[in-house]
Amino acid sequence: MTATNATGSGTGNWWAENAVWLKTVFRIVFGVIWLIDGSLKFAPGFVDSFAGSISPDGQPGWLAPWFNFWASQVDTNTAFYVYFVGSLELALGLALVFGFMRKVAYAGGAILSLFIWSVPEGFGGPYGPGSTDIGTGAMYALLFLALIVINATYGPSRFSLDALVERKFPRWRMLAELGPARFAPGRD
Repeated sequence: MTATNATGSGTGNWWAENAVWLKTVFRIVFGVIWLIDGSLKFAPGFVDSFAGSISPDGQPGWLAPWFNFWASQVDTNTAFYVYFVGSLELALGLALVFGFMRKVAYAGGAILSLFIWSVPEGFGGPYGPGSTDIGTGAMYALLFLALIVINATYGPSRFSLDALVERKFPRWRMLAELGPARFAPGRD
């Protein structure tokens, strides 16, 4: 038995036929994860423990200047860095949940993920006997790249704030879309 899509035609590939809403669900769930992560930055006591997470201890010697630089920066004003990154994570989470400025959010999310991976996560290190995890930041960056590919492949998201803005201001597409226009603004 072949599955059918909304137009009545069936390809038998459930994932492809439901990509429109699946990509939206994926984006929203990922946004909720970022909202949770960002809100945890504002938990009592997090600021006090954060500076200790940036350390060259256990890292290769050639990375010591990188970690020493960031440790000295964070030590001067830990609260600023923690709340700044927490605010960026909350903004990113909201952009993902509501589908707002998706192209900027996906690219910015990949960069922020790599920054988090390279500083407080210490590139997933220190590596040694028994280490099995490279850190979440690298995986988050890959998920943002997947969102970029999905958006470029399947075109604009009908279920996003961007789609509503594009109807009124078609040039908004430059901030929101990566792929070809699959539906004309104002027609959905």
